Amino acid sequence: MTAELLGPDQRDALQEVANIGMGLAGASIAQILNEFVHLSIPRILTVRPDQIGQTIQAVVGRTSEVSAVRQAFHGHLRGEALVIYGQASCRELAELMGYDAAPDPATEHELLLDVTNVLVGACLGSMAEQLKTDVGFSAPSMAADRVSPAIVVRGEEMRAACALFMEVNFHLERRSFACHLIMLMPEEEIAAIGDAVDRFMENY
Repeated sequence: MTAELLGPDQRDALQEVANIGMGLAGASIAQILNEFVHLSIPRILTVRPDQIGQTIQAVVGRTSEVSAVRQAFHGHLRGEALVIYGQASCRELAELMGYDAAPDPATEHELLLDVTNVLVGACLGSMAEQLKTDVGFSAPSMAADRVSPAIVVRGEEMRAACALFMEVNFHLERRSFACHLIMLMPEEEIAAIGDAVDRFMENY
């Protein structure tokens, strides 16, 4: 881990903001899948680029293969969101969406893109609203298909000295489906989110 770039109060406030955002994302996906969704407490870390892969593997677990969708966000909040799905979750998602047989790869990817768009939009939209800032989104795209969690993101892709890493996992109460929503913000953006959090705390 690197030196902390957010103070303890800023981190606690950001965790509260993220928790509300993640909760809204969970409610949105629960409505689509008609299942109750549990989610973890958001985890906030500061990591070096070369630690991102091992950090993802640590939070996702040593599952054999995962698929991942990435979606960039921009505005006063800038970075990249990743939603990571195990292969069993990909198959179950298709079942939950009404497919009787395993979908072809193109259809499976489309399902993952759609679910990611809902999760990221709900979570980051809520966070931006709470922080009274703006956020926009690029279209989601497949980042990885059936790879080890450790290589979903390669450290050399991020030029900053460190990154803010926020993660929460979602799982269904009566199903094995689960996924992880991870947000990465480069070092130069951490000061901006720190300022937004400071303004948020001044109002409470």
